[in-house]
Amino acid sequence: MHHRGKEIIAIEMPFISEVNNLIKKIDKCKWSHSLKCWYIPCTREHFEKIQTVLAGLVELNIEELRSYLYNRQALVMVHQQSITKRTHVMIRDHLLSDENAEAIRLMRDLLIMKGYSANTRKTYCNEFHQFLRLLGDTSVNSLEKHHILSYLLWLIEKNNYSEQHVHSAVNAIKFYYEKVMKRGKEFYDLPRPRKPYKLPDILSQDEVMRIINNIDNLKHRMIIMTCYSAGLRVSEVVNLKVHDIDSNRMTIHIRGAKGKKDRMVVLSVKLLDGLRRYASFYRPGDYLFEGLNGGPYSARSVQKILHEAKKAAGVHKRGSIHSLRHSYATHLLESGTDIRYIQDLLGHNSIKTTMRYTHVSLRDIRNIESPLDKLPW
Repeated sequence: MHHRGKEIIAIEMPFISEVNNLIKKIDKCKWSHSLKCWYIPCTREHFEKIQTVLAGLVELNIEELRSYLYNRQALVMVHQQSITKRTHVMIRDHLLSDENAEAIRLMRDLLIMKGYSANTRKTYCNEFHQFLRLLGDTSVNSLEKHHILSYLLWLIEKNNYSEQHVHSAVNAIKFYYEKVMKRGKEFYDLPRPRKPYKLPDILSQDEVMRIINNIDNLKHRMIIMTCYSAGLRVSEVVNLKVHDIDSNRMTIHIRGAKGKKDRMVVLSVKLLDGLRRYASFYRPGDYLFEGLNGGPYSARSVQKILHEAKKAAGVHKRGSIHSLRHSYATHLLESGTDIRYIQDLLGHNSIKTTMRYTHVSLRDIRNIESPLDKLPW
């Protein structure tokens, strides 16, 4: 269970004086008044110690613990020492059969070996885990295509999944059956719902300026200015290193971005001036924008900075840091920058992705007169 922010093994048993005296002498074994039981850290070392101390005195029922640990091993990275209470509860309350837990472990390991990003691994594993939770003792390897189709229909009709969410579920399921189980011919044509065509929310240049001017904290202001000036994703700005800023060539080197691609973007003169003032005050080490305890600044904190700045500036348009990226691309297009250059600056694989900014740009729309204005009033 999860107690006081840590995983523990609870020792629940009737009071036996001899056993009780032995337990309380075990290192790091504590009594919980709220749980009304002894507990130890959830480690192999402490579990083996309990087994040794209580050998021959009591019979331990460890089946539930064994199942939990097997599921935990399948879902949590080996190097991850601790997990959140939310993750703990999710594993505990939705224990998979050993075969299905092994299935998600194999999927996770292959995603790692194929070099998928941490975000993609998390998305695929979460979607696949939800699928497995519905199966109970039924093996995922015994299912046929019609079972998968029924599940996708259930997601849409009963769970009201969005088109994007269903696409993620399809991708995860297809990856398991096609890549892990090599059953490609059976699952290659799973139907996908048509995605809605949505235009991005664009901030005007005046709104961007108001947002920046309403940020008093120098570090926070430079983070938002960097995002807008170079059209960066939130993951890109928090992972910038000091040496990625090249003042000689006036470029910013974006490393290992989406799709594991590097790219160069223009370093703004105004941004460079601000970064120099920021660096002289904050003295960043490795990462350009460091968190309180070192390491990269939190992506969630960056989003919060923008949210508070928009509120202070009276900007009520929807959108996160990505809206600054959309605005950057649109403003470049409106100023006459060739769309091919914009594609390279944004790191898009396809020009089709970049072309959507032509639908929100005012460059040509401004020259069109509404028929309403032509009526003879």
